[in-house]
Amino acid sequence: MTYVRPSLVRPFAALRPAPGRAPEVIAPPYDVLNTEEARALAIGRPWSFLHISKSEIDLPAGTDPYAPEVYAKAAENLKKMRDAGVLVQDESACYYAYRLIMGEHIQVGLVAAASVADYDSNRIRKHEFTRPDKEDDRVRQIDALDAQTGPVLLAYPHSPYVDAILAAATQGEPDADGVAESGVRHTLWVIRDGDAINHLTHLFDAMPALYIADGHHRSASASRICATRRAANPAHTGNEDYNYFLSVVFPHHQMRIMDYNRVIKDLNGLSEPEFMAKVAENFMIEMSEAGAVKPAAPGEFGLYLNGRWIKLTIRPDLIPADPVGRLDVSLLQNNLIAPILGISDPRRDKRIDFVGGIRGLGELEKRVNSGEMVLGFSLHATSMEDLMAVADANEVMPPKSTWFEPKLADGLASHLL
Repeated sequence: MTYVRPSLVRPFAALRPAPGRAPEVIAPPYDVLNTEEARALAIGRPWSFLHISKSEIDLPAGTDPYAPEVYAKAAENLKKMRDAGVLVQDESACYYAYRLIMGEHIQVGLVAAASVADYDSNRIRKHEFTRPDKEDDRVRQIDALDAQTGPVLLAYPHSPYVDAILAAATQGEPDADGVAESGVRHTLWVIRDGDAINHLTHLFDAMPALYIADGHHRSASASRICATRRAANPAHTGNEDYNYFLSVVFPHHQMRIMDYNRVIKDLNGLSEPEFMAKVAENFMIEMSEAGAVKPAAPGEFGLYLNGRWIKLTIRPDLIPADPVGRLDVSLLQNNLIAPILGISDPRRDKRIDFVGGIRGLGELEKRVNSGEMVLGFSLHATSMEDLMAVADANEVMPPKSTWFEPKLADGLASHLL
């Protein structure tokens, strides 16, 4: 038996929409929709990938989305789409250039199979904890389909040569092109040229690390699947498809992280003057005459309270040097939300909720003005450099630190095991 040292990434024969079918197939990621939203979105769309990623929509209302029949239905629907020729598999292993266009923002990445071994050794670096129940769900989904259908969003460090190869690949006629309900355009080009494939593989092998941006549960489940199948395979070589997981790798400088804002139900028993007096101990306070405060730099925050916006700036001496402590989400949590508002565990405390920047600051105002919440905080977006520094330090980001846009589409490329 010969053991094969895995490449950091490698090409694979993707299962993807047949020519012209991408607009019918592509769907939002499985974890950004609830069941009812998915059911509504799939009406009149028999080939939507939601019938695979959220297959409970094809079962009676009230079906537990984690019930065995849900995973069986997903496998049945995948087979149906293959039998109908809506999804086809490439004949040979390829890479794929994937372009996302959202308004004025453009990013181009590589669809590839990423090494589980490098994930396990932390060369593919993490920055979040995972929940066992969410991992279990993805493990059962992958096992039922014998495929990974939800790509992990990865970032690669600066590499002008990779950027150039991907840019060149997008000059020809695309192999798949579709606009999602969100208005984001998803375009795919197949990279079949052997020299380009080998060059990309070697360029990635020379990189010190890749970074998970989104998809920690998908990558963790791929690792679990690999361990199980490796143990059950006495002829294991390391070259089997289960040793890799579906990923899209973008240059870190093209990726866009939006702000992830906070709304809170009460002032923890304080009057408004008492609350503001405590805030003034750690922050400089400036009333906003221009309306909503969208922080322009790290260390700045917007506070919406009682129908008015206030700009807060953290005292410089309170900013620590460590990569987690200096994040804006940490500065706000450690110097205001925990000590003043008494919310020490934002993962579980029901008094706090989170609003992705894609919804705009108007959503903060709406949640507060409705009386549901009492105050809102706007934050400056976390940078990719900050995320990478946390991952390099083998640390974990605070909850709700990053909101990536645009999102990848499910169904554009799947990795069969």
